[in-house]
Order: sequence, then structure tokens, then C-alpha cells
Amino acid sequence: MTASLEEPQEGTTGRMPLKVLAQFLGLDFQERLEDPQPPRNLYRGDFDRIAGSWGRQFSMVPIGEANGEVLVATSDPFNTTAVDQLRLCYGRPVRLIITPDDQVTKAINAIRTNLMSDRKSELSSDSEKDSNPDFDAQLKIDVTDSEDDDAPIIRYVNAIIFKASSERASDVHIEPYEDRLKVRFRVDGVLYDVATEDKSFQAAIISRIKVMASLNIAEKRLPQDGRIGLKIAGNEVDIRVSTVPTQFGERVVMRLLDKSANVLQLEQVGLGGRNLKVIRNLITKPNGIILVTGPTGSGKTTTLYSCLAEINNPELNILTVEDPIEYQLNGIGQMQVNPQIGFSFASGLRAILRQDPDVVMLGEIRDAETAEIAIQASLTGHLVLSTLHTNDSAGSITRLIDMGIEPFLVSSSLLAVMAQRLVRKLCTNCKEPHEINDEELKELGLDPAKITNRNVFKRGSGQCEKCQGLGYSGRSGIH
Repeated sequence: MTASLEEPQEGTTGRMPLKVLAQFLGLDFQERLEDPQPPRNLYRGDFDRIAGSWGRQFSMVPIGEANGEVLVATSDPFNTTAVDQLRLCYGRPVRLIITPDDQVTKAINAIRTNLMSDRKSELSSDSEKDSNPDFDAQLKIDVTDSEDDDAPIIRYVNAIIFKASSERASDVHIEPYEDRLKVRFRVDGVLYDVATEDKSFQAAIISRIKVMASLNIAEKRLPQDGRIGLKIAGNEVDIRVSTVPTQFGERVVMRLLDKSANVLQLEQVGLGGRNLKVIRNLITKPNGIILVTGPTGSGKTTTLYSCLAEINNPELNILTVEDPIEYQLNGIGQMQVNPQIGFSFASGLRAILRQDPDVVMLGEIRDAETAEIAIQASLTGHLVLSTLHTNDSAGSITRLIDMGIEPFLVSSSLLAVMAQRLVRKLCTNCKEPHEINDEELKELGLDPAKITNRNVFKRGSGQCEKCQGLGYSGRSGIH
């Protein structure tokens, strides 16, 4: 229907059908959109993609606000699904403005350019404002013969790392594309764009990171792994660097681990009620194996650390094998695997069992050999805590059997399996009260007649310095 409306007719400019449609629907029509300068809060956090792939897909883009409504330019007013998505995202009414498709695309491109300029300015100002001489010196430790021309690249990479640390980012993605280099942060499990750089800076930025991680800058055909040890604002940060070759150059991911972060108590990782009582009872058992399952980045290791902190006392000999050591625990012996010299989880676990341990924490059960040793250890008077990559608790039993562990050994040794996920929490600084309506309750699968208290909170729609406009701050585990 939209295509036929946009077909040029003889004696018209090709825009008239849209104008007639706008009049018929009682909507505003704009032949041409001037360079839009919408309020920045329309594109903070998750909404950033609205001015990207989502906007292009639905030919729809927010361009302003008026009388509590979000003004949206579109060439397809019949796409009610997209309109509903915007309404739910912003929590406000949406007013459509009909405009030609090429004007929507032009507006999207202009807004993207402005957003990237803002992000670069923020990145630069944060770097200058929060610059730490010790931090800069540490970053430059591997570069002793830098030319003056390299200084901007050094400062830029420093700024990215510092900004990622200050925003609690768990990962930094440096992604090359055909005509640009994109920088993205993962905060609270969600990726968002930070900056888009010119393709000409790609080689220098990636080479700088590889130098810091002691990687071979000449090798661009093979994946490489390295690490960077830093001290940022007095906190020790371990950065794991991974590079892989792609069609348009090397892609880099840096995972940030704050070693000085405090270990959470069991109550703080989302455990409560019956689950908390069960876990506290199980981790005091003299032997057996307890597994925490879930995808990468779901907080499994953090939960294990909380368990160790709960039972840590001078009467127990607690040893761990990890990759990497994410938190430093007083009174606990921690070992880090090193595959380059043949020190794996399996060999580390064998060595630990000769150290008279009471409790063993294994970072991950990756293969059949490690699984077999862990099971045997749990059957010979040791409490073993570990993680396993499965989607749910029941899947861990199948996974162990697939690794070659006999079913009777699994049933004899396994104390418990706990599946875990992380969900984002609303920012306490900008969350807004909200009274949930019947339609929203039905979308959640709830019966409106059975819900009496409908007062809840929703994420804030404005700018917030604490959460960077995301509306969320921190995560909590669900088990």
C-alpha cells in the first residue's frame, strides 16, 4: 500500500499522494525535514539503535518532542507495530509526521552524525577531566620509542579504557567494517555504541592495543590472546584482550576485570528465601559437587566466590583453580591456569588434591578429563564447587554424561545444580513511578482481575549522570 502511495503521478511532484494521505489521516505533512536536532534523551542508552538499523528498517525516526508527545517522522503511517514499540519504549504518546522516505533516511543519517560527534566530545572531555598520570604512565610502559604522531592514538586508547572502567563496562568491542571502525561498550549485559571512527585510524588503534597486550602486531591472520595489567584510580584492573581476523580487518574485544572489587554476599547476588537457605546448607557439606550453570557472563563465578566467602574460615583449607583469577580472597589459595605451559584445569585440580584441601573451587568444567577428576574428588571427601555451560539445571546432568561420566557416579556425587541469569536493575536515581494498566498486564500474561496493587516503577526517560541515560544501573541474579 505504501509503495502505491509513493508512485509519482502525472502532473504532480511525486509527493502529493503522501500529502493527501496525511490530510485523510489528520496528520501533519512535511515535504522536507530540515537538519533535525532532537533532544538527546530521545537517543540515550538502548534508544540509540532507533537512529540506526531499527529506524531504517521501519522508515521511522523520532525528531522532537511537543506537549508530552514524541514527534516521529515516517513514510509509513500504517506500521502500527513500530509505532507501538516506540510508545512502549518512551512511555509517552507518539505523534506521526508524514514525510517522504528519502527525508527519513536523511534525518537518520544527520542524527547519527550528531550523536557520534557528541560521544567523541564526551570521550575526549572525560579523558582530560579524569586523566591520571600514573594511569597514563602505566599504559605507555610498553612504548618506549613512540613518535609524536602516535600520541593522539595513545591518548585515544587510554580514554576508551578509562571511560569503559568509569562506566562499569565489562567488555570493549573494537569492530572494523568496510568504511568505518566502531567502538562499543557492554554495560550490564547490553552493548551500545560509543564512537564511530574513520577507517584510516583502524590500523593504528588496533596496533596500539596489541602492543599493550604484548601481542604480535605483524600477525594479522591468526587469532591472538593477551592481557593488560593496569591500575585505574587506585584499583587493579586486569584486561583480557582477544583479536580475531575478519573480512575488514582485526576485531578486538577487551574484557575488564576489576580485581579490587569487593566479593558480594550471597544475599547480594540475588539469592533469597528458600534458595538462600538451601545453598547455605549445601556449602557446609563435607563432600560432593555443586554446579552453577548458565551462559557466559551470567555471574556464575561471582556466585561461587560468594559461596567461598560464606564458608571461609581458618578451619578449612580452600583452594581454587581459575581462568582468570577475578577476585582476590584472603585466606584462600588461588591458582590461575596457563595453557601455554600445559597448566590446565585438569592438571591444576590434580595438584590441588595433593594439597590436603577441604573445599575446591574449579573455575569451569570444560572437558571430560576435568569432569572425571572433579567427580572423583567429590567422592573422596572434598567439597567441589564449579561451573558448567548449559542452559538450565537439568541440562548439566546430560552434559556430564555426554562427557563420559557414568550415571551412577553423577547421582552419587552431585549435591545440587543451580541455573543462573542476570537481569538489569532500574537506576535508583532516575526511575519513575508507573501504574500498570490492563493491556500491559495482559502482555505479561497476568490476569488484570487478580492484580490489586498496580503501582510499579519504570526506567527514567530523561538524562541521568548516574546511569548515562540508560535507565538501568547494575544487575541482579535470578536462580
